[in-house]
Amino acid sequence: MKDPRAEAERWFRQAVYDLQVARHAEHGRFHFAACFHAQQAAEKALKARRYAQGERIVLGHSVLRLAEECAGVDPRFKDVARKCGRLDLFYIPARYPNGLPGGIPADVYTEAEAELALRLAQQVLDLVAEVLGLKSTGERGND
Repeated sequence: MKDPRAEAERWFRQAVYDLQVARHAEHGRFHFAACFHAQQAAEKALKARRYAQGERIVLGHSVLRLAEECAGVDPRFKDVARKCGRLDLFYIPARYPNGLPGGIPADVYTEAEAELALRLAQQVLDLVAEVLGLKSTGERGND
């Protein structure tokens, strides 16, 4: 069995990089990519928390579901679940033309949506970092 702390840190490190990729995509005005990578950052950070809680296998891609599972053990995640479940909207539609009626992600996603996704993902990473005692990077200005 893998060391839960080491596995959590491994997942969190990738979450930080995903958030940095999201910020770079937004800087390049690739709003659809910023939305997707922000969702990925939040998902991986929450999976890091689940691994730290001792889970051996963490499946699924729903930020809402993962946050609710974390909230079942730690009430600090209730607010994250309430706010950040919106990131689930960026998992499929931000990548595939057939996820959107009559358009492609590159034409549909806006700067406002990307900024929201980045803000929500940062909130998730900040909370997970606090709970795990890690440094939350990926913040604007650190990339």
